[in-house]
Amino acid sequence: MRHHSNVRKFGREKNQRHALMRSLARNLIRHGQIETTAAKAKELRPYVEKLVTKAKSDTVASRRLIQSRVMGVAETQKLIAEIAPKYATRAGGYTRIIKLPNRELDGSAMALIEFV
Repeated sequence: MRHHSNVRKFGREKNQRHALMRSLARNLIRHGQIETTAAKAKELRPYVEKLVTKAKSDTVASRRLIQSRVMGVAETQKLIAEIAPKYATRAGGYTRIIKLPNRELDGSAMALIEFV
């Protein structure tokens, strides 16, 4: 039975999944929006929203935690200095997922994830 096993594995090992989420989060923070598969976008949403919530309290501990999750100094700075202040009064829901047409090559469901 798969009770409480809600993690999408994407056919990857644990380290590869973490690297994938880290890379997607870094690109989303860097560009503001990215186009990816729908499953990856749905898995990325809570990952990034937790980082934004943590970035709203600009402390040394939160900076270190974000740095360890994102692995990018520039992205950490942008998240704390530019993105988090926009959502200071917002209680959550910092990202939006928009469905796109299926990919031509293999028919995968595609989506655009962006900051609101």
